[in-house]
Amino acid sequence: MRAHDWSASPLGEPGTWPPPLGVVAGLMLGSAFPMFAAWGPELGFLYNDAYSAMLGARHPDALGRPFREVWPEIWDEILPFIERAMSGEATYQEDLPLRMERKGFAEDTSWTFSYSPIRDVDGTVRGMFCACVETTEAVRSRSELADLNVDLERQVLDRSREFKHLWDTSPDLLLVIDFLGVFRKVNPAWTTLLGYAPEELVGRHVSEFILPEDDARTRDAYEMAAGGGLPVIENRYRHKDGSIRWLSWVAAPNDGVTYAIGRDVTARVAAQEELATAQDALRQSQKLEAVGQLTGGVAHDFNNLLTVIKSSTDLLKRPGLPEERRTRYVGAISDTVDRAAKLTGQLLAFARRQALKPEVFAACDSVRSLSDMMGTLTGSRIEIVTDLPETTCFVHADPSQFDTALVNMAVNARDAMDGEGRLVVRVRAVEGMPAIRAHAAVTGGFVAVSISDTGTGIPADRLEQIFEPFFTTKGVGQGTGLGLSQVFGFAKQSGGEVTVESEVGRGTTFTLYLPRVAEEARTADAGEPEPLMDGHGTCVLVVEDNAEVGTFAVQTLSDMGYVTVLANNAEEALAELAQDADRFDVVFSDVVMPGMNGIDLAHRIREKHHDLPVLLASGYSHVLAQNGTYGFELLHKPYSVEQLSRLLRKVATWQRRRRILDR
Repeated sequence: MRAHDWSASPLGEPGTWPPPLGVVAGLMLGSAFPMFAAWGPELGFLYNDAYSAMLGARHPDALGRPFREVWPEIWDEILPFIERAMSGEATYQEDLPLRMERKGFAEDTSWTFSYSPIRDVDGTVRGMFCACVETTEAVRSRSELADLNVDLERQVLDRSREFKHLWDTSPDLLLVIDFLGVFRKVNPAWTTLLGYAPEELVGRHVSEFILPEDDARTRDAYEMAAGGGLPVIENRYRHKDGSIRWLSWVAAPNDGVTYAIGRDVTARVAAQEELATAQDALRQSQKLEAVGQLTGGVAHDFNNLLTVIKSSTDLLKRPGLPEERRTRYVGAISDTVDRAAKLTGQLLAFARRQALKPEVFAACDSVRSLSDMMGTLTGSRIEIVTDLPETTCFVHADPSQFDTALVNMAVNARDAMDGEGRLVVRVRAVEGMPAIRAHAAVTGGFVAVSISDTGTGIPADRLEQIFEPFFTTKGVGQGTGLGLSQVFGFAKQSGGEVTVESEVGRGTTFTLYLPRVAEEARTADAGEPEPLMDGHGTCVLVVEDNAEVGTFAVQTLSDMGYVTVLANNAEEALAELAQDADRFDVVFSDVVMPGMNGIDLAHRIREKHHDLPVLLASGYSHVLAQNGTYGFELLHKPYSVEQLSRLLRKVATWQRRRRILDR
């Protein structure tokens, strides 16, 4: 059996055998008593060395062949016993006469044997086991009932000694346990592996030696055996010295008890835990590397921006500066601030910490309105083709960030095509998102917006890196590497996903998935009010914990004709309102503050002073990113004087109209 090639047999390779068959095979190989087993639908035949002598010329071809092909001449005679065994009934036959061919001629033989069912782990009979002895000579010489009997007794005694030797010398734990979980017999290996003498175990319950956390599945195992099942479990035993050992068990019931074999797998479990620890450490290291790359990239780009601002401010300090130069330097500072704001916006998008303003809009309409801009961005040598469905696809997302994501993907496609090729924008309704980046597929209504190019393509080993911040294949100064990061962050924060398919030399397709919704009634926008450079005495409660920002905001508003009161935190603001809330026309508050944040403050004001409007300002807030603005107006930092004036007037005007309607 050990040397046989099992690949072509119905049983397959021994490594794939079910545990019960493996237990039986191990028992046969360790015994000098003739034994064979038959397993599976075809009753594949396997036997030990002692049985091979009984096969004669049929050995070794009989290994792995169907039982019926091994003994065709006696099949009809033994079939009833086989059928009884396969139905779950053990049989025993003594001196059964059989005429068989083993040495090239037919001969009369006699056999004493037992057929026992072999059950799989679920209790189903899948095979049969036979321990047998040929009694041909004994039957022939029965009249001569005493020397041969003595010899048979000696053989049985020898077999018993062999079994005892196997029991005593096995390195694995051998156990006889009853159906209530009480130890009935153990082999000496228990002393070697766990330190307990047999008398310390026999008669005691298994739960006394295992960890409490493993009690339930251990109880399930011996209860399964009581029902005829073949349990296979792993559990933890306490060594006598207090240490813990992991043991793997296979077991089979017989005659009111369960016979089990246990193997120490502590080293294997420890190796698995060490591997898991090493993998976790690797992930942490990769995270730190990503943080280092992110901070380095931010520092590099912001130093470039600060260089422009610093140089411009230094030049503005020079006396007698011509108006044309002063205007140019001031414009450079303003443009650089806009670029810095865009950079931070891309970072927040990637980190999914930007405060989105989701609304229902038609994705197809946005694509149509962006077509001309894409043409300008990509150039005349790139053909732009749109594939839009007849039915409008509505999504719930931030339309501004949606436009930015499309532009970023278009620019990425343009660069991949080196300014010449074909770009296809396709919009379609789908019923789910595919599995991507270790996430399972998601079913539901989505709108898929795909941008395909005919560019150089992306190598397979780069596909998982392209959404990382500051990762770029472009030359120095040709891009920040944040465009696709913005797309990724916007998609994830909006409840969607972005996928990429690419083939080197053939092109790339990016697909943005966003939640699909039904068309909703959308109120018409009354239009933004004109910038108000004069506050006309409008009283504003400014809440800002940063002293420099608060002072500048107060000065700016005062220069614009507003009356201002500065509170350094939410508690001070509530105290001011408690004194006299009617003197204020609007509250202008930062969101991120120590203690009570701006969102909580706005809710308190809404509860106690529902007629007082609140304008929030934030450059970053995880609260806003996760939950939105809660219906409050939001001013993104950095903001211009015109933006501040316009939103202050908007919330103040809206509140005045509400008061008039309430009257």
